Amino acid sequence: MSTKGVIHRVAGPVVTAVGISPKMYDVVYVGNEGLMGEVIKIVGDHSIIQVYEDTSGVKPGEPVTNTGLPLVVELGPGLLTSVYDGIQRPLPVLRDKMGDYIFRGVTAPGLDREKKWDFKPTVKNGEEVEAGQVIGTVMEGSITHKIMVPPNFKKGKIKDISAGKYKVEDVIAKIDGQAVSLMQKWPVRESRPVKDKHQPAEPLVTGLRVLDTMFPLAKGGAAAIPGAFGTGKTVTQQSLAKYSNAKIVVYIGCGERGNEMTEVLTEFPELLDPSTGESLMNRTVLIANTSNMPVAAREASVYTGITIAEYFRDMGYDVSLMADSTSRWAEAMREISSRLEEMPGEEGFPAYLAGRLSEFYERACKAQALSGAEGSISVIGAVSPPGGDLSEPVTQNTLRIVRVFWALDTKLRERRHFPSINWLTSYTMYDKQLSGWYKQNVAEDFPDLKAWAMQILQKESELEEVVQMVGSDSLPDEQKVTLEIARMIREIFLQQNAYHPIDAYCPIKRQYVMLTLIKKYSDLANNALASGAQVDKIAYLPVRQRFIQAKYEENIDSELEAVAKDMETQFAGLGA
Repeated sequence: MSTKGVIHRVAGPVVTAVGISPKMYDVVYVGNEGLMGEVIKIVGDHSIIQVYEDTSGVKPGEPVTNTGLPLVVELGPGLLTSVYDGIQRPLPVLRDKMGDYIFRGVTAPGLDREKKWDFKPTVKNGEEVEAGQVIGTVMEGSITHKIMVPPNFKKGKIKDISAGKYKVEDVIAKIDGQAVSLMQKWPVRESRPVKDKHQPAEPLVTGLRVLDTMFPLAKGGAAAIPGAFGTGKTVTQQSLAKYSNAKIVVYIGCGERGNEMTEVLTEFPELLDPSTGESLMNRTVLIANTSNMPVAAREASVYTGITIAEYFRDMGYDVSLMADSTSRWAEAMREISSRLEEMPGEEGFPAYLAGRLSEFYERACKAQALSGAEGSISVIGAVSPPGGDLSEPVTQNTLRIVRVFWALDTKLRERRHFPSINWLTSYTMYDKQLSGWYKQNVAEDFPDLKAWAMQILQKESELEEVVQMVGSDSLPDEQKVTLEIARMIREIFLQQNAYHPIDAYCPIKRQYVMLTLIKKYSDLANNALASGAQVDKIAYLPVRQRFIQAKYEENIDSELEAVAKDMETQFAGLGA
């Protein structure tokens, strides 16, 4: 098989080569500078390559070298705290080599080759092991990094395994002649195998009240956050990355603006993990592929991220993966497709758009790994439809796949209601699966309480149409009270300040307490109304303002208890 060829044609990031006889998705090095690329189409003796770097100045006749291997990521100790580009080049290492501007053709391994890790075996010499089995551990900060037999290894007896300090490439054991090191490699476009997949039955608790209570995502599920520019997709995803109860976070900045990624890169190391008190970066992998980086690397970045997430899932960890945004990924596919002169689909996107989106989102799962451990990957993909048009192809194809839809609303943003998730158009399909968990871990009446709140919000929507036509004064008193209770749900419960030290994260049990208090206010208000109290007095009791302020207080839990007592006292004063 020939490995050397020459460039025949250049069209932006798409290069046609002759003379290399590759397989599909082989990695090749293009031009005199050795730019990294991947074979994406083969026509006769012409190989079409997408190049992951800028091709300016590259011309026909320059050499092309085929590696004969697919695009792989390096998996092992050192992944956590790392910042990579879309093809797993460590950006801090490249910056140390050449400064703030990365030159073409320069690369570095994904994992540090010089650092030594303290390896402790969990199996003995002579023991029979199989693919995926854990054979030892390495401590990476507070995370136990489990060293596993690569999934493509054959079953056999282990020998020459011993504790010690090793580099990632050092051989730590042998299995019937197969050498095992701390590091393994895996093709990014291929899912890592599992023993079995299970139905998710536990929510990914995020600390955002509108998500956890109203539209929960199960661990191992997939969610989409579509919304127009400025509605808060990135801030919401960053909150999810900071506060979700997943053990590992993989954050993919796919085609986002440089200033947004800079914010993530500078903010995450300073944030403290609520569970350990250490830096949040200690359990995070960041993939930064900004909008000014080569378009082909953007297309690869989501595969790089999901493969890293699968590796930690195989250890038995819950992983949350944020892709911000899948629209930029789809735009990269569209650009490459047009360079390939493929027949365009709707709005110029390639005909295989839906298939690629499915391949990505369906790698989210709750699974029993080959090691026997239970792990999960929860995928949350932001979608940036042009002009906020949710009927465009990327949004529509995403909604056919995911089971949770968090719809960001421009009108809510204009009213300064954040997170600007519209409670009337959003939905979750995990309600039945998760109701048992909520009853067991929060309260028996939690699902009923949520249903009551949604019913009040829907009634408010219906009544607003009447109010716009005839005014609120024409409504019966019962309906006026309904509008006031709905306003409390919106302002006290659904609104949340992502930048406030207290309000940014709300534990699930506190969410239940807050919603219970609003329900209590509603019951007392209806009793007071039946006893002849005036609506205005019910709506403007001092306790209501105290309730609004309580969620920003440091002693919030004791303050909520005080609100409950004040509520009873003040309603008693109305003759309730």
